[in-house]
Amino acid sequence: MKRIPRMTAAALMLALLLSLAGCGSADGKTHLTFQIWDVAQRASMEAICDAYTAQHPDVAIEVQVTSWDEYWTKLEAAAESNTMPDIFWMHTNQILYYADFGMLADVTDLYDDVEPGYYQNHFSEISIGNASGSDGRMYGVPKDKDNIVLVYNKEMFDAAGVPYPDADWTWDDLTEASQKIYDATGKYGYMAYNEDHLGYWNFVYQAGGCILTEDKTRAGFDQPATRRAMDFYLGMQKNDWCPDQTYFAETQPGVAFFSEIGSMYLEGNWELMNKSTSYPNMTGKWDITYLPKCPDPASGDGRATMSNGLCYSTAAHGKRLDTVLDVLKFFGTEEAQNIASSYGAAISAYIGTEQPYFDAFEKAGYDLNLQVIEDQFDYSVQCVNNSARPKWKSPVLDELTKAYNGQSDLDTVLDNMQTIVDEATAAALSK
Repeated sequence: MKRIPRMTAAALMLALLLSLAGCGSADGKTHLTFQIWDVAQRASMEAICDAYTAQHPDVAIEVQVTSWDEYWTKLEAAAESNTMPDIFWMHTNQILYYADFGMLADVTDLYDDVEPGYYQNHFSEISIGNASGSDGRMYGVPKDKDNIVLVYNKEMFDAAGVPYPDADWTWDDLTEASQKIYDATGKYGYMAYNEDHLGYWNFVYQAGGCILTEDKTRAGFDQPATRRAMDFYLGMQKNDWCPDQTYFAETQPGVAFFSEIGSMYLEGNWELMNKSTSYPNMTGKWDITYLPKCPDPASGDGRATMSNGLCYSTAAHGKRLDTVLDVLKFFGTEEAQNIASSYGAAISAYIGTEQPYFDAFEKAGYDLNLQVIEDQFDYSVQCVNNSARPKWKSPVLDELTKAYNGQSDLDTVLDNMQTIVDEATAAALSK
């Protein structure tokens, strides 16, 4: 039998020890990967990683950024091969899918040694819901919270002699202003495009309707209030002041707005710093305000804005789980969430860490009416989600396109959307 040379044996032993140590690094540190999809938040995520590693110099964390579409393709493939990143963002679109199939670590008890009821004491009900699975357990540490605002061009309003929109604005004011701005300037008014979170969902809840019933087992497209809101939202495209969906297929509303082609659109507060820095020539020309309210809702006061939020998650069976859970534990602290907020890219979810987000705009010299965001949290609606959403999201939007392009009438389309959601949900619940 051949003997392994002494040097070769030593090399093999070293490789084995490194693999068993779980770091695979000659520097003796535990190296972790942290996957995100938004380059605008790279700096804030690196900052909280640096804050952790300053306290734990034996750990190194690499923040990796990829595009939205590539992110989910790679994450699903990694989940199937048990090679998921050590830390990654989880979105409400997908968390139930990953959590319900046992792919995410349960972090419900992560803070039990710190404070009883930690999540309930420091995060809103919506933030907790965004990080929970169908079983009510926590599968991520809440990262941020947001809502949707109306972005408007002040110069176009001035040119048309229209007062700036405010908290009292209704749907009627929105359409009237759009017409006046179009007549006076030839620019588009409100740009209503085929989108859910940044589009019609907000109007549905303002009208007192719903996308999913409270128990999330059925769609709400058969409800009169929902249908009324959908009719209003899609009906705006019939006016000359609103581009059609063919236009939006090539030009997103945000691009049209900052190219000074249109006067109003809906945007998430997570994009405001990025837009401010990306379009310096527009500084002072635009502002944000409250979403217009439904003038005669079926229930409520006509106010609503969708609120979403990400969470920090890790794989259920990660190779460095103990270390990763300690990192996640830090990410959910007041210290880390204040740091993340201070970059102005997103408002951290931890209650009381909002102010650094607002301060970031002042430090950068961007004068926007950010009080709107804080006020709207009082009547925000949790972003629509159930375990079947990955199955019905795209088919619903595809079906709605048929109403936009005149291929089918709205009532038929809404009936079909109801069926799509109900059938996909029933199938998911039966598993």
